[in-house]
Amino acid sequence: MSTIHRSTGPVIEITDLRIEAKSNDRWSEIVKGVSFAIRPGEVLGLVGESGAGKSTIGLAALGYLRPGARAIGGSVRLAGTELLTLREEERRRLRGTKVAYIAQSAQAAFNPAHRLMDQITMVATDRGGMSRHEAEKRAVDLFTALQLPDPQNFGSRYPHQVSGGQLQRAMVAMAMICNPALIVFDEPTTALDVTTQVEVLISIRKVIEEFGVAAIYITHDLAVVAQIAHRVAVLRYGQVVEEAPITQIMDAPQHPYTKSLWAVHEMPAIPSEMHDAKGSPLLAVEGLTARYGDFVVLKNIDLCIGRGETVALVGESGSGKSTLGRVITGLKESAEGRIVFDGKPLPKRVRQRPLEVLRRIQIIYQSADTSLNPRQTIRNIVGRPLTLYHGLRGSAREARMVELLKMVELSEAHADRTPDQLSGGQKQRVSIARALAAGPELIICDEITSALDKVVQADVLRMLIKLQARLGVSYLFITHDIEVVRAIADRVVVMQYGAIVEQGEKEAVFLPPHAPYTSTLLASVPDMAVGWLDRIIAGRAA
Repeated sequence: MSTIHRSTGPVIEITDLRIEAKSNDRWSEIVKGVSFAIRPGEVLGLVGESGAGKSTIGLAALGYLRPGARAIGGSVRLAGTELLTLREEERRRLRGTKVAYIAQSAQAAFNPAHRLMDQITMVATDRGGMSRHEAEKRAVDLFTALQLPDPQNFGSRYPHQVSGGQLQRAMVAMAMICNPALIVFDEPTTALDVTTQVEVLISIRKVIEEFGVAAIYITHDLAVVAQIAHRVAVLRYGQVVEEAPITQIMDAPQHPYTKSLWAVHEMPAIPSEMHDAKGSPLLAVEGLTARYGDFVVLKNIDLCIGRGETVALVGESGSGKSTLGRVITGLKESAEGRIVFDGKPLPKRVRQRPLEVLRRIQIIYQSADTSLNPRQTIRNIVGRPLTLYHGLRGSAREARMVELLKMVELSEAHADRTPDQLSGGQKQRVSIARALAAGPELIICDEITSALDKVVQADVLRMLIKLQARLGVSYLFITHDIEVVRAIADRVVVMQYGAIVEQGEKEAVFLPPHAPYTSTLLASVPDMAVGWLDRIIAGRAA
């Protein structure tokens, strides 16, 4: 164990931290005098809406500032060592050994070309003083502790050969391999379905309690932070507006902004103003089966989407939700069955489909960070489909591009920015504008709100409903967030292991009696109450 763990004092002390960021040749303060300390075995939850400064502070705890950011005051001390004044080479030696970071997207963090064991043991052998044999033994012990399948051989797999939840736990193993004193968890369960999220949360809790590690847990999910954190700091515009023990801040928040965050967590249903599910469907999937090699990923799928209707597709990681979306768009070829769009069968492959069919069916991906070209301006990102599908150029293209930005509640001023100059919510709005530029009749929304805080999430959902009423577009809304389903869906389709286990009107699916798997999904939604995860753990032990 590191000398940091033996200390009874704080592992990390951040005092009056101030950070500026540069945008359009202007510097502005984004972290404004933040202070806190964390002791061994303690978890501080950092909550707040998009742009509040949560991730910037978490990265500063590693002695790291993003390009275009600079510290202009304050202190970051790791076990008494000031990180902000260390040489970059010395800070790098600490990262992965004394302090570790767990990112939101494990898929983006792991290299798809290398086996998991090679990546997980790299820091331990390069900077942690371990031999390859020692590092691999330590990794297998962590795989076992994190309840990963076949721990002796798990590391021989590539990232694409494991589920999202397993990959997220593999990232926890990578962070823990050198037994760091501090771990920064940056939205580690945001992209996971509720059943997988429970498994990862239990694993995180076990690691923190067993190894006595200090942790910063960054999240916009208040129900999750209630299960993990001992204390919570609420951020707004780069400032801590309230900090208190978890029980106090959950039961009796004091600051008006904290109260507003708590109020928006329970998202009310957003009424859809128009849909026609009873007439001839816009899309019909009939007896659809798909495979990856010999493995069947979709099994005899039947579903319909009406004109102007929102159908929610829910299920755990690996259930086939996103694969079904890809098959509908032609990005993944089906083996059996057919897809009928507006009364006509669709070719299985996207390259076989006419441009007009491609225009009418669009997809919006979960991660705007990876689906938007970072080198292109918003003007080009939204403008390209206007030229591709409608032949617009020059002033006509510019005028329509501005109209689309306004439609998704962005201004013309955003047109000259690149994606890295936008918040998470703004980037997802750009993705929506790009899809709308085609003039589609069906949009497949693949987990498009999972990375957004509740405030921004509610705004985006309301905007989608307004657009549906205005344009008559249909949505296939792929999500693992049951609250989002309650808010936006007309009908719900529940998938497990590549098959549909239940479907129907939203009210019918969510009222008992449920199909067994639907009951499991609903029971896995965290409560906004301290101790919910303890009850889950106790129930399993009984």
